[in-house]
Amino acid sequence: MQAYFDCFSGISGDMTLGALIDLGAPVGWLQAELSRLPLSGFRLNSTPVVRNGIEAERVNVAIEDPGPPKDFKKIRELLDNCPLSEAVKSQSLSIFEKLARAEADIHDCSPDEVHFHEVGGVDAIVDIVGTALCLEKLGIKKVFASRIPLGSGFVGCQHGKLPIPAPATLAILKDVPVYGTDIAYELVTPTGAAIIRCLTESYGPLPPMHLTRIGYGAGQRELVDRPNLLRVIMGTPVDLKYNLQTDQILVLETCIDDMNPELFSFLMERLFADGALDVYWIPVHMKKNRPGTLVQVLCAEDCKDRLIHRLLAETTSLGVRYYPAARKLLTRDQQTLQTSLGEIRVKRVEDPDGNVRLVPEYESCKQIALQRGMPLRVVYDTITAEAVEINKKKISK
Repeated sequence: MQAYFDCFSGISGDMTLGALIDLGAPVGWLQAELSRLPLSGFRLNSTPVVRNGIEAERVNVAIEDPGPPKDFKKIRELLDNCPLSEAVKSQSLSIFEKLARAEADIHDCSPDEVHFHEVGGVDAIVDIVGTALCLEKLGIKKVFASRIPLGSGFVGCQHGKLPIPAPATLAILKDVPVYGTDIAYELVTPTGAAIIRCLTESYGPLPPMHLTRIGYGAGQRELVDRPNLLRVIMGTPVDLKYNLQTDQILVLETCIDDMNPELFSFLMERLFADGALDVYWIPVHMKKNRPGTLVQVLCAEDCKDRLIHRLLAETTSLGVRYYPAARKLLTRDQQTLQTSLGEIRVKRVEDPDGNVRLVPEYESCKQIALQRGMPLRVVYDTITAEAVEINKKKISK
């Protein structure tokens, strides 16, 4: 299972938890799991809200006894000694470490010495560990995300007023695709930045997937120009490599500007006879603006020397370049069909979604057209229509 974080209004820890709860992680289960931490004095509340006509989950962590601020060392000890799964502990620690390193760089101290203040509070621990728990519960193995929007203005914290985005947020989002907005609020909190930075494999448009569920987590404020929501889209990946073969070929090429054009037809015949997979003539402009032809030949490694010799012997070229090229290929094989026009060879081709089509071979169609005195187009159309019916009967069996 994979998930796409659509951060059109930014991201925070509580928005992330809300979206994952909306996807199906039970609140009661999450409260019970979090209670296994050596942490007390909090209660997790999730309330349905409506933002711009969209129903979402608004999560609030009610703190009864926040205790003193915790540094990264204490948080690491707390997680190391808790009975949660190793995957949850590892993911939670990586998020906190990202926060600790960002704060340490800003304040010029060791990560272990960083006192997180707001970030190290009970609510942030609940947000981060709760996110890791929900991902495990929902079976989400991969996370992708959109580009991240950033707000503007200033935000108050223990150090006084800081510009938005906060320095820690910007440090965490280094190398992440972001864009600015005119929204005078903090769209991305340091906790939200660390979560998305540590979870996400890549940023960009929604990747191919079969959608199964969509969850919305609500932020605290109402925004004027957009719903203050985090949308998380969950689904199974579409395997674009399905039924694709991989191989490697060589590309041979040379440019010619001083050869009789009548020779090109003969050259192509000889190249194919020597084992070329394909041959192209590509118009080019060469030095002194002379028109020329780029001769490009695709071949397997074992045909390389023979084809290079052919190019140098049959053309006016003084040299041939060659280089490897990787290919992805649809699965295909040769078949023979009995049709109303006689026996004909076809290619059986399977596309990435598993659909099969039968493609008539040109030489077989040409032979029938000459023998019967029929237009080649009619032969193609007739055989293609019959091939479709033959394929349908095979599938139905």
